[in-house]
Amino acid sequence: MSQGKHAEARELMYNGALLFFSYNQQNSAADLSMLVLEVLEKSETKVEDEILECLANLFSQMDQNSPERVAFVSRALKWSTGGSGKLGHPKLHQLLAVTLWKEQNYSESRYHFLHSSDGEGCAHMLVEYSASRGFCSEVDMFVAQAVLQFLCLKNKNSASVVFSTYTEKHPSIERGPPFVQPLLNFIWFLLLAVDGGKLTVFTVLCEQYQPSLKRDPMYNEYLDRIGQLFFGVPPKQSPSYGGLLGNLLNSLMGSGEEDDGTEEPPEDSPIELD
Repeated sequence: MSQGKHAEARELMYNGALLFFSYNQQNSAADLSMLVLEVLEKSETKVEDEILECLANLFSQMDQNSPERVAFVSRALKWSTGGSGKLGHPKLHQLLAVTLWKEQNYSESRYHFLHSSDGEGCAHMLVEYSASRGFCSEVDMFVAQAVLQFLCLKNKNSASVVFSTYTEKHPSIERGPPFVQPLLNFIWFLLLAVDGGKLTVFTVLCEQYQPSLKRDPMYNEYLDRIGQLFFGVPPKQSPSYGGLLGNLLNSLMGSGEEDDGTEEPPEDSPIELD
């Protein structure tokens, strides 16, 4: 490192980590893995697919329950976006998601798929997740949550891909549209409405499908954000705003309180994507 031979240092640390992993020397391997990241940070190395694949390989060999693994992935994601406040490079998220999917850690895998651009991979993982861990009555909820969260992240393309792939591949879903499950019909119409961008269509859609949307209290919060991003709905609505959607938005922000304009949330206020 002191001689500026960053590529050589990184290769030495990487191969050393793999050697320690092969002998199940987890602590030493994890230490060298962190040094790989230190080299990348100090040398200001550009993000390349080959490097991201190396980092994902190190991650895949770490003990699944080790605190070092959590620290490693957090630091790797931060490096992959140049140390910015962004959530990490989509390609690295995709590689991490596949690794966690193989480990049957579906919840963590889904989080990383959401921050990737791999809607198709996410759909296949969700089919397996639903079939192995979910109830038959929840087959529609697995994909609905993913689509709404992709839309909240302004990733319309992946939202469409995950929906079409999931509904086509899931063995418990009859070919549609229209679908037997009302919630799937809602998501199908919502994706069409997002392309159209008409607020009236969005409002009527949310009103008509309230029974299905009440199955998960988070749906309304996601739809509030989607309304802001794609249909020009203001972050806060006055109590006089008509329609059930207006009441829904008011309930999220505190109905009955006058909006004095002093606590308007930022444009990109985050929503918890569990």
